[in-house]
Amino acid sequence: MNPVKRGARLASCIAGAAGIALLALQLALLWAVSDGWSGIRASLPLLGAGALLSALACAALFAAWVRADCRRRGEDEVLWPLVVVLTTPLIGLLVYFLRRAEVRRPCPACGHKVGLRAKYCEECGAHIEQQEELSMTPSAVHHGKLLIAGCVSFVLLVACLGAGIASVAAGTSVNTDVTSPEQVWNLGVIQMDRSTVLGGVWRLEFARASEGFVAGEKLALSDPSAQQLHAQIACGSAPEGTSLVLWLVQGDIAQSVDVTHLEEELTLPLDAFQAGEIWVRLQINGVQNCASEICIR
Repeated sequence: MNPVKRGARLASCIAGAAGIALLALQLALLWAVSDGWSGIRASLPLLGAGALLSALACAALFAAWVRADCRRRGEDEVLWPLVVVLTTPLIGLLVYFLRRAEVRRPCPACGHKVGLRAKYCEECGAHIEQQEELSMTPSAVHHGKLLIAGCVSFVLLVACLGAGIASVAAGTSVNTDVTSPEQVWNLGVIQMDRSTVLGGVWRLEFARASEGFVAGEKLALSDPSAQQLHAQIACGSAPEGTSLVLWLVQGDIAQSVDVTHLEEELTLPLDAFQAGEIWVRLQINGVQNCASEICIR
């Protein structure tokens, strides 16, 4: 095998393996930080995995077809498949169709490559007899199974993405209930935020967030009768109609306190809860430039 082709095949295998490994790592990290995808229906990660696999299959199939077409036309068999993969399959395939060279055949007289429909050789001027089977050869139907499979993969990709977006928009696949004992997933964004948990103290700072955005952490409660929740919260900007609500959630118990205009440390008893982990959440409703420090002691 040509060393260049061997290198291209090896690079493709490494890239594919790296992509799969990266996907597995991302899923593992998501599992670790979200209590095993608590609060997400199984259909959503399945749709996400289906979309990713469909995208990889689509890119691989279109790249394979382009490589085969490059071989027929004397084009670069490494560069063009990479262009297809790196520029997304459909865009790369369109660019290749617009830029690919004409299929050529050797001149019977001098061997110079000329177009299939050429009547004279541009090198030696010899007349070239048109062969019906060559002149009638379609230019884009070879390896048709690759193109068909690539199109099917693209349709599956669109279907998975569409179903995932629709389920998220409908609120049927992710938990957004601030009173839920499971992980809460936000459909909005939070900007310029910093959230840390050190020594049982949760510190959160943010500039602004989408309406109703929920930030939360689990804190350990060992002795409900003796321990209390302590919170120091300051909102830099809280126009009329905005609020910041502190939620404590464990099992079926959900308690809330409006901390929008908190001026001194808040202390809350925890005797209504049981020993174990308790969700401490801040529901952000329009306030900006906030800093908070919350702990149980």
